Amino acid sequence: MNRLRIKHMTGFHYGGDVTASYNEARMLPVSSDGQLVLFSNLEILPMSSHHSYVDYWGSRVSSFEILTPHKELSLTATSLVEVRTRPHEDESLSWVELEHAVEQSLETVEHLTQTRRTAPPAEVEALARDIKAKHENVCDAALAIATAIGDAVEYMHGVTGVHSTAAEAWGVRKGVCQDIAHLALGALRSVGIPARYVSGYLHPKPDAAIGETIAGESHAWVEWFCGGEWRGFDPTNNIDIGDRHVLVGRGRDYNDVPPLRGVYAGPFGSTLFVTVEITREA
Repeated sequence: MNRLRIKHMTGFHYGGDVTASYNEARMLPVSSDGQLVLFSNLEILPMSSHHSYVDYWGSRVSSFEILTPHKELSLTATSLVEVRTRPHEDESLSWVELEHAVEQSLETVEHLTQTRRTAPPAEVEALARDIKAKHENVCDAALAIATAIGDAVEYMHGVTGVHSTAAEAWGVRKGVCQDIAHLALGALRSVGIPARYVSGYLHPKPDAAIGETIAGESHAWVEWFCGGEWRGFDPTNNIDIGDRHVLVGRGRDYNDVPPLRGVYAGPFGSTLFVTVEITREA
């Protein structure tokens, strides 16, 4: 078990006075299987009243507007989360059983359809089909597909952008966790396995000392439907989801769970800034 304190600071520097901005933030984790949120708080500057709710996909959302002139928008999300290792029981599910299960659940159907970001190139579809043909158990095939994607794409900053698609990342075989998650989703969905995008944080240092603060960043991984449960996996690192992963939100792709999104009235041009600090407290 880990007890992690996460401080996520982000916002925009604008090119001049902004007269109004309207925003949504998804930066606070949720209590779920494997994690318990002990404390969470979102500070917004300039000060603004905000409305909090849980969206359709189960993510905590803070919606707010700032109607006074400002040159900068700054958010600081602070959370203390107790994270436990997620057990991954061996599941057995045939392809016929998967088809029947998907037909009976709206949740699975919604995570079977490709999006613009996840639509896989033909080569990825072929890779997924080849792996499917070698496995009678859907759950084993899904793990093999996600692992193959993780092996095939090199983690590298600066090659892709926040709006890049899975096909673009595959073209250069490089990308960040968002790209690798989108590729894994596209591959899984292409062979009929419902899969969803997960956003959150990963403590980057497994052996961090208690009280040690590490520079981190937002992270992304995937979950696929495996009969009675959704199985999580981190294809960027090819590891199971454990007590270093903190879940914030789920969706069909990144577009359902961006940490900060909004529009503003004012001069053209803005610069995003992001800092994440993670401290192991127990």
